Amino acid sequence: MKLNISSSIVLSALLTATVVSNQAVAAEPENTLTFNIGATTDYRFRGISQSSFKPAVQGGADFSHKSGAYVGVWGSNVNWVKDFAGATDGSLEVDLYGGYKGELATDLSFDVGIIGYIYPSNNAATNANTTEIYAALTYGVVTAKYSRSVTNIVANANSSGSQYLELAATFDLGNGFSVTPHIGRQMIPNQTTSGDYTDYSLTLGKDFGNGISASVSAVGTDAKDDFYKVGSVANLGKSGLFAGLKYSF
Repeated sequence: MKLNISSSIVLSALLTATVVSNQAVAAEPENTLTFNIGATTDYRFRGISQSSFKPAVQGGADFSHKSGAYVGVWGSNVNWVKDFAGATDGSLEVDLYGGYKGELATDLSFDVGIIGYIYPSNNAATNANTTEIYAALTYGVVTAKYSRSVTNIVANANSSGSQYLELAATFDLGNGFSVTPHIGRQMIPNQTTSGDYTDYSLTLGKDFGNGISASVSAVGTDAKDDFYKVGSVANLGKSGLFAGLKYSF
């Protein structure tokens, strides 16, 4: 059979489109494995310094399936177990987590899961290891999240059922810059109300590309001295400014 020029062009275009389409399908992996490593001048969690205002080195790995299921591990050096909980061992935090995320509607997504905050070899009077379940909803740039402990929380006796509510939004400023305001409320039962506090922060982020990102955060809380200050260490929830650098690959 003899093809004319026009039919050859059409056939070539169809073949090219088919190849591109097949490549696009093949480009979507069943699973994704990523790693990250970074450092911060002060490791803050829910507004409370975990490193007693000292620098921390951190890193982790995340495995996700295209169905929305995921698991991960993350670690950091910490100081609070010794400084706050009176332990003689427990300078490392290892987080193990898993969950499921997906979309409910256009611009509306959810994330549910469980996380364990583990402090290997910690010998605090009340074990510092903590397990929480969580659920989050994201609409557009705004995320609301609820976390609840199913064990004692961070070395506080009889504190199972602690709750943390938070609200955050991430705004794209262009050129790789973003700004994220955040507010949260921690509630710890059976510890007197001085254990409850509100934290707030504002983070400026910069994505440099190639997996490199940096951030600067201003944070504050109304955490009370009689609960969050021990010995010569300042109130772990005092206002502060810290910076971080991260590489993801």
